Amino acid sequence: MLSPLHSLLYPAPHPATEIWAPPRPPNRSSHSPLRPPPSRSVARAAPTLSAAATAVTSPPLPKKKVLVPIAMGTEEMEAVILAGVLRRAGADVTLASVEDGLEVEAFCGSRIVADTHIAACADQVFDLVALPGGMPGSVRLRDSEILQRITVTQAEEKRLYGAICAAPAVVLMPWGLHKRRKGDLPTFRAVESNVQVSGELTTSRGPGTTFQFALSFVAQMFGPQAAEDMERTLMTQLDDDLERSTEVNELAWPLDHNPRVLIPIANGSEEMEVITLVDILRRAKINVVLASVEKSKNIIGSQRMKIVADKCIMSASDSKYDLIILPGGPAGAERLHRCRTLKKLLKEQKQAGRMYGGVCSSPKILQQQGLLGDKAVTAHPAIVNELTCKVIDQSKVVIDGNLITGKGLGTVVDLSLAIIRKFCGHGRAKGVANGIVFEYPKS
Repeated sequence: MLSPLHSLLYPAPHPATEIWAPPRPPNRSSHSPLRPPPSRSVARAAPTLSAAATAVTSPPLPKKKVLVPIAMGTEEMEAVILAGVLRRAGADVTLASVEDGLEVEAFCGSRIVADTHIAACADQVFDLVALPGGMPGSVRLRDSEILQRITVTQAEEKRLYGAICAAPAVVLMPWGLHKRRKGDLPTFRAVESNVQVSGELTTSRGPGTTFQFALSFVAQMFGPQAAEDMERTLMTQLDDDLERSTEVNELAWPLDHNPRVLIPIANGSEEMEVITLVDILRRAKINVVLASVEKSKNIIGSQRMKIVADKCIMSASDSKYDLIILPGGPAGAERLHRCRTLKKLLKEQKQAGRMYGGVCSSPKILQQQGLLGDKAVTAHPAIVNELTCKVIDQSKVVIDGNLITGKGLGTVVDLSLAIIRKFCGHGRAKGVANGIVFEYPKS
């Protein structure tokens, strides 16, 4: 039987070919068995938390070159997930600003610093040009004459290019890349699949389909096995019997004000987790503060992307928060653990009965600070044997009273939506999920 990713490299001969997309598991009841503390036997090796080079076949030299242009108003989830997944796969990814400066403020307020200006890319040859969406970011990409020349040349020379969300209509169509030119370029046609491949062109629907979009490029550039390995590393396709969310010791999170959430970050934090949390929570009108525990507000994430925090942790510590949520990334989590100000905030958070949590590797930090006790959690498979509390393996998200944890990178959207549901109700969570094109249960 062919691999489900086989069609990425060998598509059927149609103008637009539906790409393989991982099935979403159904939303089952919230009763998952608790796994007792160690010892634990593991039947197969768990994904590692290190760079995916350990899990993905090394790409051939020279490295595949990828251009991801960004602008003021670019959709940050789309840009950061594209760059993060492709860098993990071994590609040489350039984030290029079409603005006068390198720092851009993205659609939901995240500030990202590009690697270079688009002018520096004008004479380079790329294996892939991938355009994120977002408004007015897509308009600003469209108005870049240098980016237009790069992308049109990319299409005419039959190298890979793609666009997601608003970018296919707002950017590619005005450039004429939706029309056939002497039979060389693909035509557009509207379809309902999350990812479409048409010749060298790949398109996708929105922020909630960006992982699938990025993995399609991994398959096209490095082969289906590399994409399947990357899926396991990212945990974007987990077992079908995995619960979306499990809640034990159910507790309401009642508020008489707009929720305030603190996300502390450090050098080495997993930027895809950080940006996804910020993006989705802000879409629900939750007040999110991104706080650096470093001396500077400028952070370099685990995949070498530069993010500018809203505040330093000392400044952020003057306020109280309804939730403090820690991102993963082993190096970043360790730096969070060493921050005395954050330790004090987390201790006060638990003592006051306010909400706190973490994703991926960060539950280990919560344990080291004595914040888990007899709570039930989920965490990245690479660290669960280091946890002494109860672990629920069969759930992407676990909520135990005022504690919320997420399994890993590929489950951060579910984690973000679970936070929205607890604070704001199912209706708002469903509305946000629909807005980012992410499947979410009706009830």
